[in-house]
Parts: sequence; structure tokens; C-alpha cells
Amino acid sequence: MTAHPVDGAPQPDPAAAADPEVLAGLLAARLGDVLGGGVRIADLRRLTGGASRETWSFTAHVDGPDHLDGTARRLVLRRDPPGMDRPEGMALEAAAIAAAGAGGVAVPRLVDAGTDPAVVGAPYLVTEHVDGETIARRLLREDRYAGARAGLAGELGATLARIHALPLDHVPGLPRVDPLEHLREACDALGEPLPTIEIALHWLAERRSAPVPDTVVHGDFRTGNLIIAEDGLRAVLDWEVVHRGDPREDLGWLCVKCWRFGSPLPAGGFGSLDQLLDGYARVAGWRPDPADVLWWQVYGTARWAVGCRGMAERHLSGQSRSVELAAIGRRVCEQEHDVLLALGLPAGAAPGPSGEAAEKALPWSDLHGRPTSPELVAAVAEFLRTEVMAATAGRVNFLSRVAANALDGVERELRLGPAQAERQRRRLAALARDDQAGLAAAIRSGALAADDPAVLGAVRAAVTDRLAVANPRYLQQPG
Repeated sequence: MTAHPVDGAPQPDPAAAADPEVLAGLLAARLGDVLGGGVRIADLRRLTGGASRETWSFTAHVDGPDHLDGTARRLVLRRDPPGMDRPEGMALEAAAIAAAGAGGVAVPRLVDAGTDPAVVGAPYLVTEHVDGETIARRLLREDRYAGARAGLAGELGATLARIHALPLDHVPGLPRVDPLEHLREACDALGEPLPTIEIALHWLAERRSAPVPDTVVHGDFRTGNLIIAEDGLRAVLDWEVVHRGDPREDLGWLCVKCWRFGSPLPAGGFGSLDQLLDGYARVAGWRPDPADVLWWQVYGTARWAVGCRGMAERHLSGQSRSVELAAIGRRVCEQEHDVLLALGLPAGAAPGPSGEAAEKALPWSDLHGRPTSPELVAAVAEFLRTEVMAATAGRVNFLSRVAANALDGVERELRLGPAQAERQRRRLAALARDDQAGLAAAIRSGALAADDPAVLGAVRAAVTDRLAVANPRYLQQPG
């Protein structure tokens, strides 16, 4: 079932492999071998989710006359972006899905997987389609999922317990890293020190709890990576960061605030922490301490801040030019805000209904006349929303929304940024620092104490200013 590299086999051009018609042909050839007959691919479309791997849905028509009247199988392809192969990671993800399915975890059934880019343009896996919903705003708000929501926190706890019960040797090659060392190294590799993350690292180092035995850790178990139907959980998706480590990591990650999507309920937006841990205990036979889950929640929030900046770096470096990746870089301040909330540092006075900061923006120069730069940016955002989105569907529609939201932030920065920059200069001067990097370095070295009220106040104010530009509505969400 697994396609292996063939020495000397021709490698597809990444640009060609990105063409849906080329991909359909590659899938038809491979699945013909796997499913044992002629295959025609229909309804191939790229899904909007996933900034690190591509996800495609399609129907494989098998063995009918001219491949039109045979068995129709709805399938899903996950693959690395062509030219950005990570074969070891894809092989590990496929092994984890197979082991989870054998261990009674709800996962899509694995149909095929391989690491040879000649097969479908990049390392890949193909699974059966699973009916249900992944979009958080529907799951958390629509009446038809009310019954599922009522017991979902406990069900997710029980599912995590089953994942953590999988024998480690059933997924060979699981990586293990020290979480704090890994977070420091990932932050340092970006070359953009973040004072908030340095504060979080100090807090985490001082409160690290006693270790528990290693288990399989999903690594990205959260709302958005779960297929849910009206009767409850149908499948756990996206095993690409599976590893071995502390099982409480998955519980804390599910409780990270951004995965609640505006809900006040901590367990993925579906229920309470007690409901989650009760469900876990029913299957695991032990109940993690809520304080340990909070530790992993803080860690996960800091990890996601660094992860957002890392995805933006792929765009900035030219490795993978993408408006989606670029926009994710401006979400770092959301996670910084959430870290500070988890550490007991609220934002204070929030922006008003218009989203503008409390202080008025500086007067705009009349040098270039009207429309001003903010007005031009707002006009382009309006064009994307009212005309491009109205005329498109699928990924183009999604990326148009991403681009319009990004331009909203640019417009706010043009209006509010000069006054914010002056406030930040004064804050840093009061701490005898020239810039954010210098402040972060001073916190790490201990030259400035991570729990100094003056330091915390300056960092809190800076994060609130950034969020007032990037996403002012986020400041209104329950903590």
C-alpha cells in the first residue's frame, strides 16, 4: 500500500504537479494500482484548510465502462506542497493514522501513502472521506450540533486517553524533544525575539510539574482538526506533528484560547475543563491535575505564537510565497495576548466599538491628497470582499477573504501606527532599552526580571497596541 522511491525515476516538476489536471492524472494512475482497476478522478478540489500541507478532496470512479459507471469512492489526499517534501514526516503521519485506527481511535481509513514525489508530486497519503463538519464557527454556534456539543468535551477527553494508550512501538520513529529547549530554539531561529515569549519561558521554567511516562502525543488535537457530526466525533485529523512525550500536552493544547474560536468554554469551546478531564479519566484510569493542564496551555499558546511567526517566515524567505502565510504572521500578537491573559495580565481598557485605540491617530499629511493611503487600502479590501469574493469559490474565495482582512490591518496601522510607535519608544526608554529585541534579551538574561511590574506593564501595553491593529475584535473575546 505504500509507494516507495524508485532510484532514477523521473521527478515531476513542482509547478506541473500543482496543476489539478496533472494531479488528477497522477492520482488515477496510482489508485488504479492500489484499487485494482481503471480509475477516473472527478470533482478534484483543494480544500481551504492547512497552511503547511495541501488537502484535496475527490471522487475515484473505479472499473466502470470508460470508468463512468463503476464504484465511486470519496477520498481525501494530503500531500506536502510540491518542491517542499518532508518524506519522513509524511511516513510517520501515515503510520500514526494506521496505529490509531487499529487502536480504536476514530480516524479516516488509510487507503494509500508514499514518500516518492514521482507518484503524486510530493510525499502523500490518501484516506477515505468522512462525513461531518470541521469548521469551528458552525460546530460552536449552529443548533443542529447542540446535541453533540453537550457531551463533546468528555468524548474528546476519552479519545485523547485512547490515543495515549497506543503502544509506542506501534508508531516507530516517534521524535521526542524537551519542550522548553525546543521552544527556545524555535524562537531563536526566527531572529525576531519576543519579550512575551521570554516572560512565558521564565514562568514555564519555574512551574514545571513532575514528569509522567511518555505516550503517543497527537500534537495538534484541537477544534478544526476534528470531524464532528450531529451525533458526536467522527474522526481525528492532521497527525503531522505526532510525537512521544507528556500526554498532558494534548489536553493543554485543546484548551489554548485560540482554538475556542470566541467561546468562553475552555475545552475546545465545547465544554469545561472538568468535563474534559472526567472523560479522560474514565478511559485512562487517572485524572491529570488542572494545574498541569494549565502549564501545557501556556506552553501551547507560546508555541503557537512562535509557530505563526515561523509560517510567516516561509513567505518572507521566499520558500513559499503565500498571502495566507504572510497574514498568519500578524496573528502572533493574538497568541501573545492569550499568553498574558493566562498569566493573569488582562489588556485593561479595550478599544471602542470602532476598533480604534483610545488615543486619536496623528493627523494625516495632505501631501499626496485624497484618497489617502488608508482610504486606498480600504478601497482594495472592499473590492476583494464585494467583487472578487462574490465571483469566486473555494480556495480563491478563502484567500480573497484573507487578503481583505490583511488590508484591514494595514489600514489600521497607517492610521494608528505613528502614535503607537511613539508610545512604544517611551515605554522602552523607561526600561533603558532601544527595541523589542533588546527588551527580550534583557528578560532572558535576567537583567530585567520577568515578573517586574514595569516590564510586564510595558509588554502588556505593546501587545494590546499590536492587537488593536491586527485584530481589534480579538480583544473582546472571553479569556
